[in-house]
Amino acid sequence: MDLVLAAADQHLLTPYVYPAGWPEAEPCRQLLSLFAITNLGALALYLLFGTLSYYFIFDHELKKHPQFLENQVRREICYALRSLPWISVPTVALFFAEVRGYSKLYDNIEDSPYGWAGVFLSMLSFLFFTDMGIYWIHRGLHHKLFYKRFHKPHHLWKIATPFASHAFHPVDGFMQSLPYHVYPFLFPLHKVTYLGLYIFVNVWTISIHDGDYRVPRALRHIINGSAHHTDHHLYFDYNYGQYFTLWDKIGGSYKSPTSFEGKGPHDYLRKLREKDQGASNGLQASKTE
Repeated sequence: MDLVLAAADQHLLTPYVYPAGWPEAEPCRQLLSLFAITNLGALALYLLFGTLSYYFIFDHELKKHPQFLENQVRREICYALRSLPWISVPTVALFFAEVRGYSKLYDNIEDSPYGWAGVFLSMLSFLFFTDMGIYWIHRGLHHKLFYKRFHKPHHLWKIATPFASHAFHPVDGFMQSLPYHVYPFLFPLHKVTYLGLYIFVNVWTISIHDGDYRVPRALRHIINGSAHHTDHHLYFDYNYGQYFTLWDKIGGSYKSPTSFEGKGPHDYLRKLREKDQGASNGLQASKTE
């Protein structure tokens, strides 16, 4: 995050926002700047990619599903916008620790223990580490001690849209993001790679709420996509994972998505249309007689 902070200081904050005598490395200034950057960045990622996904990927037919709530899209967005600033508070504390040099983030490829191969391996290990962490945190949030208070608000959206992706209770949202922030304090990671992964995980979170259940057949039971996560929203005790199905299989919580078996939300809507059409045809026939 120090790369983003340095760019913001150079091009905006130092010349146009802060008094000339306030040093860039002063802790209070860094905290204030990180809070603004984190909130603006999260808001931009959420609204930009959520909007693109909603208009170009999300199947709007799903809004006709009986479990799609009235004014749901507006409610999802409002809930997310209220939660993001609170989620950012502990997040900024971790970013501040990174900026002050307490993490294992590094600037140059030469600083990687294994060069470019180390950068590539760190990307894979980041995905597997965070997938494992999120699985257990997410599953823990379903425990009766925590679910009603913290995680239940996210399950209001049975048929989610991309805008439900960040519509969490603040505690829930931060806890499920914690593995992303913990990783660079435990393992070496290139700073630009970290920023790229941070954007990726936000986009991925949006994608598993986009209602597009298409996955290459060979990866259907490996990648945790929108079909898997939709069943998590609908059936509660299944598919806690973020990217992969590995930990759900290990933990006994894996469920083959109903949409892959002809029993998903789209199939339910199709059956409703066929039923309505049949009733309409029957009524028309009775009138003819």
